[in-house]
Amino acid sequence: MKRKTGKIETIIVLLRRPSGASIGELSKATNWQINSVRGAISGMIKKKRGLSITSEKRDGVRLYRITNRDAG
Repeated sequence: MKRKTGKIETIIVLLRRPSGASIGELSKATNWQINSVRGAISGMIKKKRGLSITSEKRDGVRLYRITNRDAG
């Protein structure tokens, strides 16, 4: 039986891409509101899993990505 992938794991996969992901992409992928995505990044991903997140603005869009590949 295949294990169902959780929404936090979905966010982590998208944030691990070299290009990262925008809040809009993460919101669409999880079907969560934008403020819920931000809360998940801050609480579950940064604090509980200890992953480092960087953000940069590219072409007017803020992109987030995980910088420490070995953790989590």
